[in-house]
Amino acid sequence: MKRDLTTTVLRLEAGVVFALTVVAYHLISGPSWLWWLVLLPDLSFAAYLAGPRLGAAAYNFAHSSLAPMLLGLAGVLTHHQLLLDLALIWAAHIAADRALGYGLKRSTGFGDTHLSAQLPVAQTNLRHASQMLQGVKT
Repeated sequence: MKRDLTTTVLRLEAGVVFALTVVAYHLISGPSWLWWLVLLPDLSFAAYLAGPRLGAAAYNFAHSSLAPMLLGLAGVLTHHQLLLDLALIWAAHIAADRALGYGLKRSTGFGDTHLSAQLPVAQTNLRHASQMLQGVKT
């Protein structure tokens, strides 16, 4: 799979976010025993047993940065340490996945993500139509 500069930058940013979440967790003295929860978002894979559409929706909910950000904000505003701990662990998981190239899933297939090099469907259809008009076999 060919990677473009945009994908490389997104993955590098995610690596930095991962490092920052780990450092922040250490600085707020989060308990080390709680780190096993870093694997929890991957349970969303089980939703793929019900099909790619539901699987992608569940995976994307568990791997979107919005929920841990809101959870972290709630932890800060309420001075609730556990909420902040969980938010940082969750954000670390997401950042690690992004740094490794695992993006949010499209319902077209597990390997089709916002970080993948596959063309969006509209571009693929446009290219196909253009080739047909030029008389090129596809």
